[in-house]
Amino acid sequence: MIQLGIIGLGFMAATHLKAYRQVTGGRVAAFCNPSGRHLDGDFSTVAGNLPGQEPLRWDMSEVKAYRDVDAFLADPNFEAVDICAPTHTHADLVLRALRAGKHVLCEKPLARTAVQGRAMAAQARAVNRLLMPAMCLRFLPSWVWLKNAIQEGRYGKTHGVHFRRVAQPPGWGQGAFLDGTKSGGGLLDLHIHDTDFVQFCFGKPRSVFSTGFSKVSGAVDHVMTQYEVASGASVTAEGGWAMSPGFGFNMSYTAVFDRATVDYDLSRGDNALKLFQDGAEPEVLKPDGLDGYAGEIQYFLDCLRDGVPLATVTAEDGVSALEICEAEETSVRLRQIVQLP
Repeated sequence: MIQLGIIGLGFMAATHLKAYRQVTGGRVAAFCNPSGRHLDGDFSTVAGNLPGQEPLRWDMSEVKAYRDVDAFLADPNFEAVDICAPTHTHADLVLRALRAGKHVLCEKPLARTAVQGRAMAAQARAVNRLLMPAMCLRFLPSWVWLKNAIQEGRYGKTHGVHFRRVAQPPGWGQGAFLDGTKSGGGLLDLHIHDTDFVQFCFGKPRSVFSTGFSKVSGAVDHVMTQYEVASGASVTAEGGWAMSPGFGFNMSYTAVFDRATVDYDLSRGDNALKLFQDGAEPEVLKPDGLDGYAGEIQYFLDCLRDGVPLATVTAEDGVSALEICEAEETSVRLRQIVQLP
């Protein structure tokens, strides 16, 4: 049984804790939150932008609670740290955890900047510990289905894919999220999911062309990007948190193949994923599997248990996603195509 400690006890921690109830081989042994909030296990006041989020109360009878980060990381009773703290704290917390000998699962984005991310990945290699960015789309069943369809050429050539992930501004953690210098705005916090998934499906883009704007954070809060990928497919993504209050959250994708079109829209609920094939009736697909959060955590635990390196998502993938997003930010500012190394 892999023992873990969680640092940062806001919405993402509550989301991860619900995922731990679905996985095997892992147990939460410690909490850390310097502010002291939710150290009693009561997350009933925590809310976020995902549908179906039930209030959470965590049994603390076998969980140690810390406000001091150093004392938390010095605890020998757990071997891995799940970092759910705000983006601007990731680099410091990850480096400290790695130096303390812990393996690390870190919420996205891996860091505030690619420079920080590269230092974190280098440190993980130096101390021979796993550092995994929590890129949940790589494990979400409807996105896994799309990745496999593209990779296998299941419906012939992939002509184009468009991703969309849009929301109203976060209603929680606003001191960090709505300060773009800390969060990177909607581009780095929300849109990075689809940027990462583009590279997962098509490899790192050769270039990006982005337009966008700032509305609430001072950073790029809404972006539309065209990615130049090696296959020549037309790949675009729109993302951000600039929608008006009441809009909520939605994510979708549309992929056009030689012999089929597939369309996913979260707002359709159980009928979210639809397949349209030549000569066939439209079909609702319901891929099996854990949700993305549980899937990523199970994968992290399995790699730790089996002593194998990360493959589905690596620290280097997290760095690459940051590099692409920074290129998108530059493209928004300069209004021109930006090449990627």
